[in-house]
Amino acid sequence: MTPGGGSGPMKDCEYSQISTHSSSSPMESPHKKKKSVPKRKWEVFPGRNKFFCNGRIMMARQTGVFYLTLVLILVTSGLFFAFDCPYLSEKITPAIPAIGGILFFFVMGTLLRTSFSDPGVLPRATPDEAADLERQIGNTEDIANGSSSGGYRPPPRTKEVIINGQTVKLKYCFTCKIFRPPRASHCSLCDNCVERFDHHCPWVGNCVGKRNYRFFYMFILSLSFLTVFIFAFVITHVILRSQQAGFLNALKDIPITVLEAVVCFFSVWSIVGLSGFHTYLISSNQTTNEDIKGSWSNKRGKENYNPYSYGNIFTNCCAALCGPLSPSLIDRRGFIQPDTPQLAGPSNGITMYGATQSQSNMCDQDQCIQSTKFVLQAAATPLLQSEPSINSEELPLPGKTTISGPCATLTLGQPTPPSSMPNLTSDTGLTDMIPLKEEHEGHQFLTPEEAPSPPGMLPSGSPITHSHTMHVLSLASQDSLHEDSVRGLVKLSSV
Repeated sequence: MTPGGGSGPMKDCEYSQISTHSSSSPMESPHKKKKSVPKRKWEVFPGRNKFFCNGRIMMARQTGVFYLTLVLILVTSGLFFAFDCPYLSEKITPAIPAIGGILFFFVMGTLLRTSFSDPGVLPRATPDEAADLERQIGNTEDIANGSSSGGYRPPPRTKEVIINGQTVKLKYCFTCKIFRPPRASHCSLCDNCVERFDHHCPWVGNCVGKRNYRFFYMFILSLSFLTVFIFAFVITHVILRSQQAGFLNALKDIPITVLEAVVCFFSVWSIVGLSGFHTYLISSNQTTNEDIKGSWSNKRGKENYNPYSYGNIFTNCCAALCGPLSPSLIDRRGFIQPDTPQLAGPSNGITMYGATQSQSNMCDQDQCIQSTKFVLQAAATPLLQSEPSINSEELPLPGKTTISGPCATLTLGQPTPPSSMPNLTSDTGLTDMIPLKEEHEGHQFLTPEEAPSPPGMLPSGSPITHSHTMHVLSLASQDSLHEDSVRGLVKLSSV
């Protein structure tokens, strides 16, 4: 309640508050239109990947072969459970469909876990990080070459680090703008650098790397068991039918079982062979990429021994399958942080630069003193070079200090000294004006547009005449003086 003012201001304040929070207020509609939903990082992900379920599922763009894998597993297993398991559970044991079901769900779970997860994608460098890295590389190259100048040079391809006594080269990725960590590689299909890159598997529709390799291995291993299991009991079904009605008649009675046997026969060799190959890689702690390139040898005595191997098969298997799962580095479901706005300058127009603020203030003061001296000198020069005399009556100007002699006519827009200056005569020296400025350091000078008209610029018809000829500067010197004075005023105003 304000004294003597009643409750009017309070009511207005309350009304404004209610109207601001009201959903039907017309003042709030522009804010609603400007409000934008922040994007998640997967929506602007630079790699060639597809995301589903708001970024929870991450796959490669080429997923056609993955769907073929799903169809083969689902159709083969479905036919087995529908046409073979009833007969086998009745003739042999009900445990057959139960074991087959467990293997089937384990295969599907590991397949989806491998296909839908982040394989270990490394985040790309930001523009600032990439520029800083290239600057460091450029400085290193200049020092190595013995020169500090020159055009742009591409960064070197490799760096060398030592791991367990073995020299390992780190390659520079021109796409991601980073030096890849050891065992990482850039996938050309997904356009990403993947940590501990093994290979890109089209059958699972994703890269196989550090974060999903164990699930990939469990998938192919369990799929091998499932394929062998189905193939074995399909043959058992055919044999039991052949004992009752003959082999040819059995083939005619159960064509679906024959189809299953054919599919499993051609699949089991590749699946079991792939499982055996990756079992060898895990036991030696290698990746498919390293084995194909022949990067390391399994023998410790050789020069190119594997620095990542623990020297024990059991330890290598435990490290690959039972070690802690590293978190995802790309944070694909995180929100994009808006750019940090620049700090607004203070009211006096001086920009704050943190640690360099004191240095910039000192420089600004020096520039201000030099600019002020230059402006006073430029403004006083035409006044000092004239020797006028007045024959008629002097016209006092309101609010201005009376001048004993008229000034030389100045061109429009030429800077003039401030009104606080004392009377000027023809004998006044320039040295008398500089201390005057130093005595009034806090004076605010005006720009050419805001400056008042000089005392010599009187309206036409004023009764002022000159007794003898005035010494006027030439036109070229006036123009140069005008440009220099305006330039000094611009410097002063920018400070």
